[in-house]
Amino acid sequence: MRTSLIAAAALLSVAGLSACSEKAQDNLDNAGSAIGSDVSNAVDSAGAKIDNGLDDAGRAIDHGADKIGAATDKAAADAKREAGEAKRDVGASLEEAGSDLRNE
Repeated sequence: MRTSLIAAAALLSVAGLSACSEKAQDNLDNAGSAIGSDVSNAVDSAGAKIDNGLDDAGRAIDHGADKIGAATDKAAADAKREAGEAKRDVGASLEEAGSDLRNE
């Protein structure tokens, strides 16, 4: 009888350990899934932040290029206006010099 009790106790112990082992395995699986989800979410979030940063940089470059283009256009218009004024000034000076030569 003593042997039967020991065998029964051993069977109950093995069954108890098996149940604990399954519960531990389930907990481990759940923890692994949670960690995987956290890593995936972190990678997705980082990717979105990088995309947004690149979009912002692209807009800043476009805005800067637009400003440079406007400044270049203004400088060209100013140079053209100044060149026109300079031509008129030279022309007026030459006319005055010619008039002075005729009068002498």
